[in-house]
Amino acid sequence: MKASQYLLLLLTILICTPGFAAGSDIPDIWTARRPIEFARQNSPDSKLAVQRMLQADAMVQKARVGFYPQLELFGSYSQTNNPMYSFGNILNQGEFNPGIDFNNPGRTDNLGLGVDLKYRFYNGGKDIAHINAAKSGVDLSSAESDTVILRLEFEVFQSFQKIIEGVKVIEARQKGLEAITSSLSAARSRFDAGDLLKHDLLNLEVEKSQATENLVQAQHNLEMAKRIFLTLLGLPADDLQVRVENDEHPELPSDPNPAQRPELKKLTAALQATESHLAAARGSRLPTVDGFARYDYDQGTVLGGNGDSWMAGVNLNFKLFDGHQSAAEIALIEAQLGALRAEQKKLELALALEVSQAKLALELSRQRQQVTQKMVEQAVESESLTKARFDAGVLLVSELIDSENRLINARVRHVLASSAVQVAIADLRRAAGLPQYTEDFHQNESMENQP
Repeated sequence: MKASQYLLLLLTILICTPGFAAGSDIPDIWTARRPIEFARQNSPDSKLAVQRMLQADAMVQKARVGFYPQLELFGSYSQTNNPMYSFGNILNQGEFNPGIDFNNPGRTDNLGLGVDLKYRFYNGGKDIAHINAAKSGVDLSSAESDTVILRLEFEVFQSFQKIIEGVKVIEARQKGLEAITSSLSAARSRFDAGDLLKHDLLNLEVEKSQATENLVQAQHNLEMAKRIFLTLLGLPADDLQVRVENDEHPELPSDPNPAQRPELKKLTAALQATESHLAAARGSRLPTVDGFARYDYDQGTVLGGNGDSWMAGVNLNFKLFDGHQSAAEIALIEAQLGALRAEQKKLELALALEVSQAKLALELSRQRQQVTQKMVEQAVESESLTKARFDAGVLLVSELIDSENRLINARVRHVLASSAVQVAIADLRRAAGLPQYTEDFHQNESMENQP
């Protein structure tokens, strides 16, 4: 079964990679793909998903119990002077004689040993229905695990992208600070030469302080992004250096649609499980057939006799009236089925809307990226002309400050827009029920399809 093979794959990953948080297992350089692989193995969410699948697999094993016979060994020792029990001991031990007093057969004891075998031949199909429900439970747990993994992959990639974004924002802020510092140096020279007012010089110094503050804030945001990133990976955030290489991104899906979403598979499994419960409820109206066999050995020390016996047979039980219990249970499960079907339709619409929203978000982020790219090019050219005019003494300080601020803001906005494009692609893959990297997906599929 595919779900069982998937469970075996997850367990193999966990068993073969001990000591996840060990320093030797933590890479010094993180690519976009590496943290997703790492999170699959180390995140508490992924480990929780494995435990849920173990529970579901145990439920299947439990449901199979009805197809096996029940075998019991038993033994007891007792003494009595009760006429009925003593007479029974006498018969079982083969010590009966015609002169016995039935009203007072005397004290007897008995050591009884035996074996009891029971087997249910038919119970209205309830055992098969319970197994089918348990198998659907495994599929449901597998779909839940896929949901957790897809969400985890997206959150890890988004967190990774925040680090990339933070690094580039710092670069933009640093360039802006360097430009303002250069302008301030030129302004001081003009001030010393008497060609600039003190007021204008102070304005530039204030602008430098603001640029420094923005740089400090960007550095703080980067550190926070790293902490969030490490937390998602289940790693300690103390004194751990994170370096990243922005070398690979998820591919844009060619035809995204929600048909592969694990939420749909989960609801389908829930429907199948409920249908199996309905079959079991209907089976409660049918008769049951049980077989039994028993062997007994009796040994007495008071009379010194012994004997053995056996018994075998078949029981047929048919409930003629149960106070409408089965009818009420069937009606309840049928109502649950109707609710699940309505929920399935609602979920299909919601997931289709989610894919549409992800497509629109990607389109918007791409347009923003194009606009901000053009904005940066224009701001760079404008700032170059403004700086030259300021150095020539034909431009006010306020105009220089405005020009440099426009360039800084344009660069930051372009960084944010470019990062938003990558996050939007990742979100579109998640909305389509696809893992972030297709190679890993195909590899897992091939492992699942192996005999």
